[in-house]
Amino acid sequence: MRPPWRRVDGVLALDKPVGPSSTSVLQHVRRLYRAQKAGHGGTLDPAASGLLVLLFGEATKFSQWQLGGAKTYTGTIRLGVTTSTDDAEGEVLQRCPVTSEAVDLSALANRFTGTFLQRPPMFSALKREGRPLYAYARKGLAVDIAPREVVIERLALSRLGSEQLLFAVDCGSGTYIRSLARDIGEALGCGAHLESLRRTHAGGLDVAKAVSVEALEAATAEERNGLLLPPDALLWALPRVDLQAPTAKALAAGQSVFQETEQQIGFSRVYGPDGDFLGVAEATPSGRLLARRLMAPT
Repeated sequence: MRPPWRRVDGVLALDKPVGPSSTSVLQHVRRLYRAQKAGHGGTLDPAASGLLVLLFGEATKFSQWQLGGAKTYTGTIRLGVTTSTDDAEGEVLQRCPVTSEAVDLSALANRFTGTFLQRPPMFSALKREGRPLYAYARKGLAVDIAPREVVIERLALSRLGSEQLLFAVDCGSGTYIRSLARDIGEALGCGAHLESLRRTHAGGLDVAKAVSVEALEAATAEERNGLLLPPDALLWALPRVDLQAPTAKALAAGQSVFQETEQQIGFSRVYGPDGDFLGVAEATPSGRLLARRLMAPT
């Protein structure tokens, strides 16, 4: 007989393998923990590997700060071949000779660094008239896709043979690496698609400290619990505010409170006098703290 579902609050940095979907991995790990509630901090395609941030219980309340954080990816781009999905999973659309050996890769990378408009891939979950784009693509329907503003802080390119490029990219939320590979191919005049992808960093968490699915399966229940990070691990970029007992009690009850010390206007992670994490509050110009996301009492 399986143990009952239970409240589990925490964050797990998982090293997702190539093959399964992020949703199937999440549900498998949720069953291992017998967690009542679970979510994620940003999915990976089945063909991608690397850091998958899983959220349990109260940690799911703070997913927006993980989803909106910067991410780092590494992988390979296959030159000379375009596909329907802009990655290796799609149907080959065109093959072209690769004649880009003399291209300055540093200059090419600079063209795709900074803030610019990017056209999302047709096979994506973005919605148009309430339907995901991939639903149109699977029926062979062509729709106009509005470009979106993305931010790429760093892009490094190097050669791996005559028809492959290695890349490492630091980018903001909403960036499609498949689109980046496609656009690099278009810039080179030979076309390209994303051949492999691995996420190595996301919102302050690194794959070097992530656990594999196999290791998690082999662990005892106590060992699994020890791998969980606290919910506020997602909020490392927010300033910390410590409150005295009466103020902390009022905020935990959902009341707005006066700031005890001068704080920058905006979101902060808030703690009680004993160091317990209370949640996220927002400092207003009027000098008050407003509760935005609060931890439920244990």
